[in-house]
Amino acid sequence: MQPAPSPTRNESPATHRTATAAVGSVLNRGLNVRHIRFMALGSAIGTGLFYGSASAIQKAGPAVLLAYIIGGAAVFMVMRALGEMAVRHPVSGSFGQYASRYLGPLAGFVTGWTYVFEMAIVAIADVTAFSIYMGFWFPQVERWVWILAIIFFLAALNLLSVKVFGELEFWFSLIKVAAIIAMIAGGAAIIVFGFQAGGPAVTPGLGNLVEHGGFFPFGFKGLLASFAVVMFAFGGIETLGITAGEAADPKKVIPKAVNTVPVRVLLFYVLTLAVLMSLFPWNEIGSNGSPFVQIFSGLGIPAAPHILNAVVITAALSAINSDIFGAGRILFGLSRQGHAPVAFGKVSRHGVPWMTVVMMTVILLVGVVLNAVIPKNVFILVASIATFATVWVWIMILASHVAMKREIARKGLPASEFPSPLWPAASVLTIAFMALVIAVLGAFEDTRVALYVGSAWLALLVLAYRMWIKGDGRRRAELVDETSPLPLVAPAE
Repeated sequence: MQPAPSPTRNESPATHRTATAAVGSVLNRGLNVRHIRFMALGSAIGTGLFYGSASAIQKAGPAVLLAYIIGGAAVFMVMRALGEMAVRHPVSGSFGQYASRYLGPLAGFVTGWTYVFEMAIVAIADVTAFSIYMGFWFPQVERWVWILAIIFFLAALNLLSVKVFGELEFWFSLIKVAAIIAMIAGGAAIIVFGFQAGGPAVTPGLGNLVEHGGFFPFGFKGLLASFAVVMFAFGGIETLGITAGEAADPKKVIPKAVNTVPVRVLLFYVLTLAVLMSLFPWNEIGSNGSPFVQIFSGLGIPAAPHILNAVVITAALSAINSDIFGAGRILFGLSRQGHAPVAFGKVSRHGVPWMTVVMMTVILLVGVVLNAVIPKNVFILVASIATFATVWVWIMILASHVAMKREIARKGLPASEFPSPLWPAASVLTIAFMALVIAVLGAFEDTRVALYVGSAWLALLVLAYRMWIKGDGRRRAELVDETSPLPLVAPAE
């Protein structure tokens, strides 16, 4: 067990004793620049791209490219806001504690638990996608069998030290990034040189982006409808903020990771999907397996479908791994605030909050049941619910950031070392866009259930806070401000 930390300058002895009693140890700072940089890359490549993109394409057609650009710009503003807070307060619990500090303990409680809910739902979607990918090779095996096996495998890995998690994510992300770049290069070569292996029915070319109904086949309504799936694809990217509590040098690695978001969006989503829809008519891209595998199968390229299927399986494993990591660290922070049972704040001798891993494993077993009972409808159901939870967490991140900026101005605190750009206009516009996405969920029948489930979840959290949270849990989080003051200039003699 590691020794408990000493009280900081902004933390009273009483508060410190409470936190120490609840936790008994601290998380290891075992993530270095290489780990976090590739986690940043890997967070943009997951189930939302390799599987969910098919649903987004079917809703908007080629215009989905605009949806990814708009959604990516909004997500970048969320990440810059989170990055500014993470550099000022690099703590475990991240945005849950930021909401508690700047918006109040109820906001922190709701934000933290909604993120845990988000990770649980996203993880169920990820394990569902994993089982579908495995069905490409083993169609005779029931999907729930694969889900059960992978849950216990990844749970065991997450009980090891955070450095093991970082290494695993590094190699998973390296495989995904290399595969995406190779696929873009190969697809571009097919388009430029006119290679055609799939017969006359498949004609690769940029013309596929404007034919088959045009660039906007379903009009503005289709573009709006696609945001429900597009924003799900970006879900989990906020996990980068959580790594600040376990980063060896958060002031260095967090800004570098956050600033790669625009490049990732343009490369891994916009360019990748543009190449895919140029290779294969968008209206023939279904949701029976990964669209990446389907497209290269249709083009008749030997072995490419099997290689890509291995890649998307790697992506799913990486996503599930990150889901377990993110939920566990937020629960750790909630326990320190008195917002979760004390057991979630205890760590193993490796510096891992083991009870949170156990809880996520139990939640993922729900995915086994769902895939055994309603295998055909699981993904859209959980993806829409996850979108609600994801967007709500992003709104709370933005609101916390606004409150922090106001406090900095009001109290004359040192300026942020990693300030969010275009303040305050960009933040206001981003909050308005996120509210629009939630409205979109309720406007369409196939995603409306997410609005009902999400609203019920928030109501239950408020009720739980009123009934069970007492004492220190009703106080705002006390966070250390690690912003370096501007150096004093000695007056000239």
